[in-house]
Amino acid sequence: MGSLSIWHWLIVLVIVMMVFGTKKLRNMGSDLGGAVKGFKDGMKEGEGGAPAAKDDPAAAKELRDSTTIDVQAKDASNHKQG
Repeated sequence: MGSLSIWHWLIVLVIVMMVFGTKKLRNMGSDLGGAVKGFKDGMKEGEGGAPAAKDDPAAAKELRDSTTIDVQAKDASNHKQG
């Protein structure tokens, strides 16, 4: 009883298909595939874009400016109510 047999998985698959329907499952599968493809494309772009930023100072500055978030920190003692 420690592992599930093929019959257990088939029963689970039938129940899932009855609950969600095949069209919704197909849409979820295509969405998941698109997300994985987008992730892989992003990884390829990241690998190709990083060395160019090291060689070109202007590209490095542009990358820093587009990814840096400038936040002004305020001292809590300035806002004490008295």
